[in-house]
Amino acid sequence: MSMESQIENTTSDTQPILEVQNLQTAFFTDKETIRAVDGVSFDIEPGETVGIVGESGSGKSVTARSIMGLVDSPGRILEGSSARFTHLETVQEYASSFPGKTVDLNRLEEEYDPSAFNQPGVSVTPGDLGYERAADVPLADVVAAGYGSELGLDVSDDDCVFVTGGDPGSPESITDGFVELSRLSGEPQRQMRGGRIAMVFQDPLTSLNPVYTVGNQIKEALRLHQGLRGEEATREAAQLLEDVGIPDARRRVNEYPHQFSGGMRQRAVIAMALACEPELLICDEPTTALDVTIQAQILDLLAELQEERDLAMMFITHDMGVIAEISHRVNVMYAGEVIESANVETLFAEPKHPYTRGLLQSIPGRQEGDRLQTIEGNVPTPNEPATYCRFAPRCPKAFNECTAMHPESVPVTEGEDDHTAACLLYPEDRSSDEALAIHQQRTAAQATETDPTGESE
Repeated sequence: MSMESQIENTTSDTQPILEVQNLQTAFFTDKETIRAVDGVSFDIEPGETVGIVGESGSGKSVTARSIMGLVDSPGRILEGSSARFTHLETVQEYASSFPGKTVDLNRLEEEYDPSAFNQPGVSVTPGDLGYERAADVPLADVVAAGYGSELGLDVSDDDCVFVTGGDPGSPESITDGFVELSRLSGEPQRQMRGGRIAMVFQDPLTSLNPVYTVGNQIKEALRLHQGLRGEEATREAAQLLEDVGIPDARRRVNEYPHQFSGGMRQRAVIAMALACEPELLICDEPTTALDVTIQAQILDLLAELQEERDLAMMFITHDMGVIAEISHRVNVMYAGEVIESANVETLFAEPKHPYTRGLLQSIPGRQEGDRLQTIEGNVPTPNEPATYCRFAPRCPKAFNECTAMHPESVPVTEGEDDHTAACLLYPEDRSSDEALAIHQQRTAAQATETDPTGESE
């Protein structure tokens, strides 16, 4: 499928199936705290592929693992983070299966008073949720981020299903709501992971157990999530292998991973991910270990599966060529932050952030001369809150303020929110002083507690 046809298949007015807001994941070691993901926000719509691109160490894989709930100690998703899965059938099913973890936000609206942000003992501020005024903070953002109880609302840290339309006591009547992924644990998390959201990892050898047949590993997912057993599960496993293009699937289902080629192993891993018909597929550099011919086949396969199943996909890679081939929208990450976001055509035609330009100029064939251009230096370890531009030490456009002020994500052209960049050079239709003032105001708003009228105390 061509890039143009992929883009035509997406619609801007579709309700996102995943809404990530202010995602923060840190690793607490004896020496330092590493802020691997630091305030990442993006949406993914049904049938859309959102690419996450950046150098190694940018936080791409940790972002994916945070959404999946696969962050191991000493890592932890921090308070204020939110990742909402809004698939309606899932919300209805979870409300039915886990009534003790379901919250009626319509009922809480009667209790919610934004002035509670100013009460003694309340440490959370509107800025922690990305708002300038307390009156602007929606109830859903408060409870999803885990601050409801601190503001005096009748919710707990164990809540994971939030209903905004319909009656939680009658799940079939629910018309809107979300499952908060950062609150999942135990059985709710097990049902989500693999059942609603699946992940394809970079190296299939680490995803497949060498002592079990490929068919047994696919059948395990079918047994856990769909209750299939025996010959029925075997037939379904063989059908999945056939769907991903493995020939003679009925025989191959009884073979071991070492009997598959590298490309076939990756196809088998994709088949495992699709076993339970997920709504969202996260692909963490699934083509990196493959040669270019097999890589192209895997990308074509994913595009075909997405079109057939209306899959939403999050595709992580450091390869800008792959991003151009498969993505509809691209988020460029650097040192734990999203520093530029745009649709794929705009990003490649008009990259704005100096880092994005550097990545594109590093692609063979896109620069003049015999020497391949590179970005000097390395991605820093984000071990402290960002009070400056983390790319400044490597940036050819850096000026004095870049080392003293943290750039906020702003529209490249004011009023056009579909292309944003976290850079002090923007908005580009403003003077340098005006652009700096916009970033200063946004930073101050996040650091200063405000009352419902917007006046600082």
